[in-house]
Amino acid sequence: MADTVREMRSRVLLGEYGTRNVHSTDFPGNYPGYDDSWDQDRFEQNFRMDIIKMEDDVLEFDMVGIDAALANAFRRILLAEVPTMAIEKVYVYNNTSIIQDEILAHRLGLIPIRADPRLFEYRNSEEGEGTDIDTLQFELNVCCSRNPRASKDSSDPNELYLDHKVYTSHIKWLPQGNQADLLPENDPPRPVHSDILIAQLRPGQEIHVVMHCVKGIGKDHAKFSPVSTASYRLLPEITLLQPVEGKLAERLQRCFSPGVISVDNVNGKKVARVENARMDTCSREIFRHDDLKNLVKIGRVRDHFIFSVESSGILPPDTLLKEAIKVLMGKCRRFLDELDAASMD
Repeated sequence: MADTVREMRSRVLLGEYGTRNVHSTDFPGNYPGYDDSWDQDRFEQNFRMDIIKMEDDVLEFDMVGIDAALANAFRRILLAEVPTMAIEKVYVYNNTSIIQDEILAHRLGLIPIRADPRLFEYRNSEEGEGTDIDTLQFELNVCCSRNPRASKDSSDPNELYLDHKVYTSHIKWLPQGNQADLLPENDPPRPVHSDILIAQLRPGQEIHVVMHCVKGIGKDHAKFSPVSTASYRLLPEITLLQPVEGKLAERLQRCFSPGVISVDNVNGKKVARVENARMDTCSREIFRHDDLKNLVKIGRVRDHFIFSVESSGILPPDTLLKEAIKVLMGKCRRFLDELDAASMD
């Protein structure tokens, strides 16, 4: 009985027609005989973080020993509450392209800007033009012309015209105040990617705009979100209830994602083995086969979360995680301060 209750609390089981053991452990009394009230020492003993993969703008890590509510808090903070810099205002001095001013401003606003938001303050909405401590200025000034060296028989726009494609590499930073001295010389503010196509021009058409970039968070506008994706999933757990051999082993292998089940040659027999359950997507394909579905138990570890964070390139993903932790800590401090204030009243 104790083992059954322990499994109910620690594993989510995937069945043929539904999912079992989905009750929360957020509060005590949900499972008989278990005290799920908060215990600081127990949490510190069970909690851990493991970095699985970190390359360029992608970070995969495991967070073990927490509840879904806390895991989701990290995800939501990464999406909506870690500040970044983004283009807020676009001053159009000349735009004779086929793109309307409003569409052009929208496209420019969504371009990720590589600038450390920790070096800037939030802009006061009452200030008109902003200052050097809360605003970055960029300029885009491109005019298309004919290429005098182009062949008369050519029909390729890349050969016929000069500057007919407007890329983010054309955006230039305009230092304000003492920004040139304070910001890194080897890593000046700029678009994250230099090859994002903004517009296409033809001879005589021109785009000349000045952009103001300010600090903000994703819950105010999606352009401030520092991540392309931030998601998590529970660690899959696959258990073979009995030996699976021969053709059944090969069919079992095909029911799961590549790399999950391996088929080994043991004494001349093909025997199935769980190689890496982490790679499973829990598709439940196994339940379509009557002779296989009772040979396997599929579950997920309730308190083991696999996080995947893909940065938009503004800040490295490990830095974003640290900033998310700081935001959560700030929320906890404010909540405790409110409790103290309420108790004093």
